Parts: sequence; structure tokens; C-alpha cells
Amino acid sequence: MNILMVSLGCDKNLCDSEAMLGLLRDNKFNITNDESEADIVIVNTCAFIRDAMEESINTLLEMAQLKKQRLKYLVAAGCLAQRYQDEIFKEIPEVDACIGTTSFDKIVPVINDLIHKASLDNEDKVSVFDDINKLAVVNTNKVITSGTFYGYLKIAEGCDKHCTYCIIPKLRGGYRSVPIEKLIGEAKYMASMGIKELILVAQETTCYGKDIYGEKSLPKLVHELAKVEGIEWIRLLYCYPEEIDDNIIDMFVNEDKLCNYIDMPIQHSEDEILKRMGRKTDRTSIINVINKLRENVPDISIRTTLISGFPGETEELHNSLMEFVDEIEFDRLGVFSYSREEGTPAASFENQVDEDIANSWRDEVMELQQEVSQDINNKMIGSIIKVVVDGYSPEQDVYVGRSYKDAPGIDNFVFFECEHELMSGEFVDVQIKEAGPYDLIGGIVE
Repeated sequence: MNILMVSLGCDKNLCDSEAMLGLLRDNKFNITNDESEADIVIVNTCAFIRDAMEESINTLLEMAQLKKQRLKYLVAAGCLAQRYQDEIFKEIPEVDACIGTTSFDKIVPVINDLIHKASLDNEDKVSVFDDINKLAVVNTNKVITSGTFYGYLKIAEGCDKHCTYCIIPKLRGGYRSVPIEKLIGEAKYMASMGIKELILVAQETTCYGKDIYGEKSLPKLVHELAKVEGIEWIRLLYCYPEEIDDNIIDMFVNEDKLCNYIDMPIQHSEDEILKRMGRKTDRTSIINVINKLRENVPDISIRTTLISGFPGETEELHNSLMEFVDEIEFDRLGVFSYSREEGTPAASFENQVDEDIANSWRDEVMELQQEVSQDINNKMIGSIIKVVVDGYSPEQDVYVGRSYKDAPGIDNFVFFECEHELMSGEFVDVQIKEAGPYDLIGGIVE
């Protein structure tokens, strides 16, 4: 049987997909990236916001058409399956099995069950949903799908924050850390497979270890991961500002392999909106932690995300957010229009903002951020920076890379010329000659 995995949504979902692929490989199933070769398709779905749900549904519908022609089985896994199992079976009858977010470790029994049912002419659906607060543990090496030198290490599952706009705790349960020894073993395997940049992910990385060790243990984890031979960069995503304490800041100062880069989603700057969002911080605290990071780690690159058009946001509050963005000068910033999600407290809030207004506010923030980013990048002209090679663009005859300031898939690029051949994953020094609002252009320093 040839199995195709379609992984949608976030990098945390990708980690689950890679774990499932490892289990399938070890149980003698063939893994394919070619849709035309697949006998079975697994769609690991996302249901975080409306756009993600639509993508998941459309992908399932596309695969359902393929099943009518030649596929043997179609499996829905992940967040959409967790949230809308009954609706999926009803509206997309071609789906043979649904697997919940904490049940991906059961993928092999599910596939075997489908095959066994078919041999018995039993058309019943297969459905596997474990306790939402279970920590699925896969004791096999995953299949790394990035096809390059960076990989994602999921250090925890679930979330305890319960922000009013977010459905994740209902889909993935409370916060559960993965034991350090398990993560070290996974990191060593990833390094042995050529991974040089280790990207730590969770719904929130800064709370790592609190539930199993009685205290936040991210610095200890990073210290141990930094000992893994072959790993050259460690990058942190999803760090909540209220959890960034002196120990976290000291970690950046002390760990050479840890990129001076932090992804710190604040969602908004104004206390009135932050309170309605259920966030555990305020404007003053956010400014204080940013200032402290910059004082102790002068070259820190801070990325954040914001939500525009949250219920109750007014033109005045939006303008205050704009002033905040202009004043703080985040190195990297993304904005999402508020998505009204069924089952979240915010969905029932009064003063819902018109979608067109939310989108226009989003665009205004991003236009401002372009100006901020251009100013920051202009200061890079003439400097020499360390860049990891991502690939080569034959059309432009330049190499494409990233600095420590740039996470793959979400941040910027460095385009640079080099007369001799380079391999992806190499680290080189590049002198910056030009700067745009996002990307930098330079040449290799021999």
C-alpha cells in the first residue's frame, strides 16, 4: 500500500504528520509524495481559523473526488477531524476514518482496520478519539519532510491560556510537556539526518516543563539541546510575553547556539482589547519585556503577530495600536483579521467588527510595518552577516538564504551572489549591499 500524507496548518501539526509517517514506514507501508501513486491518503487537517478550515475541507473534497476514481481509503486526522467528526462523515462520505488530535499514534491500527474491514466487506467507518489531555508518544523515528537542513521539534502539546478567540484548548487539551530525554533523543536523530537548525514549537514554548518538572524548564532544555552534535542553530517560536522572565533572557545571553530571535505573539497593544482577549498581560508589561530583551540582548530580533478587528476594537484603539507599532519597531510582524470561531467566548461578544473594516485595519498595520522594516533593513547596508543557504535561484542567478533574524516559511530572505557552488545548509558570510522592506541583497565574503 502506498500512502500519501497531506499536512495542513501549523508546524506543530507537521510534527504529528512526521510522527505518523515514521510509524507507517516502520510498519512496512510505502510512503509516496505522488498523488497518482497513492492507494491511501491521510489529510492532517487544521481548524484554527475559518480560512484554515476551508482549506482542510477543500482538500478533503479534492481527495474524495480522487477516491471516486482510484483511491482505496481516505483518512481525516487532526483538528478538523477532532472538531467536526460527525459532519465530515455525513458531508464527505468518501472519508473512511477520522482520527483525533491525541490519537495520531494509532495511525497504523487505523489503516490495518480499514484494510481488514474491506476484506470482510464491512463498510463501517473507523473512528479513534482518545482523551483530549493524553500526550501521544511515538517511540519511533519520524520522517523529516522539510527536505532541507531545518526541522521542527514539538516540545509540548495543548494550552492552558484559554484566550477568548482561540479554540485550541478544546481541540488539543491542556498543556503537556514532552520529557527532556525524549526530546534529546529526537534531536540527536534529526541531527544524524542532516538537520542543522532546530526550531522549537508548541502552543507556547515558554511554559515548557512546568507541568512535569514543577518549574519552567525551557533554559535547561535548550542547554541540553545545544550539546547535540551537528545542531548549529536553535530557534524559538511561540513565546508568550508574560512568561519571558530573567531566566529566559539569560538563556539568550548564555547559549551560543540559540539564535537571538524570539517569536512573541502579543495580538494587540491596548489593555481594553487585551483584557477582552483573555490575555494575561498589558501594554506596560509588553513594553517592559521588549525593553529588557533589547537591553540584555542588543541584537535580538523580535517577531510578533497581531489581530485586527477583534470585537470591541474601535478606530481609536486601532490608531493606538498603529502608534505602538511605529514606536516599538518590531523586526518582524504579521497581522491577521479576527476570525469569529464557533465555540469560543469571543464569538458571542457584542460589537463585532465588520470584516471589511478589520481587513482594512490589517492592511494599514502591514503598510506601516513595511516602512518600519525598510528603516531597520537600511541600517543593515554595509554590514556582514552570517547566512544559512536555503537554495539557488537560477532565474536570478543568486543564492537564497536566511539570517538568524529569519525563521523559514514566515520571515525574510537574503539574496546573494557567489561565483562558486554552495550547498543548502552551508553557513556563509554575506555583505549587505541593498535593502528592501523585507529582503536583503548582497554578496558573499570570501
